[in-house]
Amino acid sequence: MAPIPVLLWTQITHQVKLSDLAFALLCLFLCSASIHRLTTKGPMLWPVLGLIPTLFFHIGDVYNWITDSIREAGGTFAYRGMWFGGSHGVVTADPANVEYMLKTRFSNFPKGRYYRERFADFLGDGIFNSDDMVWREQRRAASLEMHSSRFVEYAATSVRDLVHRKLLLVLDRLASAEAEEASVDLQEIFLRFTFDNICVAAFGIDPGCLAVDLPEIPFARAFEQATQLTLFRFIVPPFIWKPMKTFQVSTERRLRAAIQIVHEFAEKTVSDRRNEFRNHQNASVIGRSDLLSRFLIQSDVKFSDKFLKDFCISFILAGRDTSSVALAWFFWLLHRHPRVERRILDEISDIAKTTRFHNKVAKPTNTNEAVVFSVDDLKRMDYLQAALSESLRLYPSVPVDFKEALEDDVLPDGTAVRKGARVIYSIYSMARMERLWGKDCEQFRPERWLKEGAFVSESQFKYAVFNGGPRLCVGKKFAYMQMKAVAAAMLLRYRVEVVEGQEVAPKLNTTLYMKNGLRVVFKKRGECVHGVRI
Repeated sequence: MAPIPVLLWTQITHQVKLSDLAFALLCLFLCSASIHRLTTKGPMLWPVLGLIPTLFFHIGDVYNWITDSIREAGGTFAYRGMWFGGSHGVVTADPANVEYMLKTRFSNFPKGRYYRERFADFLGDGIFNSDDMVWREQRRAASLEMHSSRFVEYAATSVRDLVHRKLLLVLDRLASAEAEEASVDLQEIFLRFTFDNICVAAFGIDPGCLAVDLPEIPFARAFEQATQLTLFRFIVPPFIWKPMKTFQVSTERRLRAAIQIVHEFAEKTVSDRRNEFRNHQNASVIGRSDLLSRFLIQSDVKFSDKFLKDFCISFILAGRDTSSVALAWFFWLLHRHPRVERRILDEISDIAKTTRFHNKVAKPTNTNEAVVFSVDDLKRMDYLQAALSESLRLYPSVPVDFKEALEDDVLPDGTAVRKGARVIYSIYSMARMERLWGKDCEQFRPERWLKEGAFVSESQFKYAVFNGGPRLCVGKKFAYMQMKAVAAAMLLRYRVEVVEGQEVAPKLNTTLYMKNGLRVVFKKRGECVHGVRI
């Protein structure tokens, strides 16, 4: 005779149908979900699946959904992914939490393994993807060179030449009679400009993306593909993308090909420059001011080719996308707020009347006189800087960022963070918090940055657009100088008219691209604007 437990199990299996078991599991699932919904603030975390179903239904407007969830939760909410390989952590828009991570407890909140392994084959140990001593070494080297008067002057000259010898020539062609009705993607134009500019700053090489015929440049195209394809690794769990990488299928195969092109270009550039210095120790070679050359010249430190390659690729990534998408959002906001555009035009026109930089570069148009703004001129443009800062506040180039906790911790708002958890801070959401920016937080109002007509900055932890603490962006001044130079030169000469009827929305990416770009038409203002011959 069979044991009693076996008999009971036999009876149960005969009497309970599969449909009954499925119904019971469904009830348990719904009960667990309901309890969570009633007892926890923030977005719905489903049993087993975690945040995935909720995120799926809001994927088309993820940044605003995160903002609404943070508001509902009072500033911070917990999340988790799937049981198998899913991430877990918290999402916050509290400046006190941001300061705690980026400054107070900086050592406990590095980039972390989760972030580094997704960018490892693309960025290597570059400053954008490193922690600890590797990061500190690159940070020290970058700060030393980028803040030197030599590099500042070189960067300013490079931007000025690129604006007047290339950008304005391209815009003049687009604004010509033959192309008057043709529209162009402004975001694409800016991506080309910043790519050329950042390559000149990093490598001392102009890839030529902004040539008048707007050619396809393999290195630039591969760099863009590598950036976008890497995002896939942040969206899906490791048990999906890691096997794809191992067997080289789908996006991972394309990513590897793009990375190979980028690395071959960077490796050849580093090798050629090192040979150039080794074989030609003359004044013209020693006089180079790009970052790669300055690193090679440093006599107290010998950097490896891998170090130089990884650093320059990270530098391009950090400088290319951020400034270009920032300028695209800026011009879209100006289109919607003509009052702001008029005030900027008044400011730059007044400064143009007194600038000492007439006819210092090749004339970009057929006018008799070319206005060229100096670095000192750009520094005087307080309202333009306020407008750019306000645009970045509403549409930060890096909409969200995160750190990984090395040890258990507690954030200032009382939120517990377990070892290995990720703390995501939504810079996009912080701009839309009334308690931080007032009831008009969602309005584009540059005046909030001015006090008695002068630009006044905000706390880097309330306005985390350029990161904060020890990782505060070393290229912040460079970025503002570049954006102001582009905006001032363009606005003085052209009306940038946004094509009506297009959908303008953020794209889910590591950088806040416009999903469909920004189609615009350029119209010349004429040879004289506010009494200034251009």
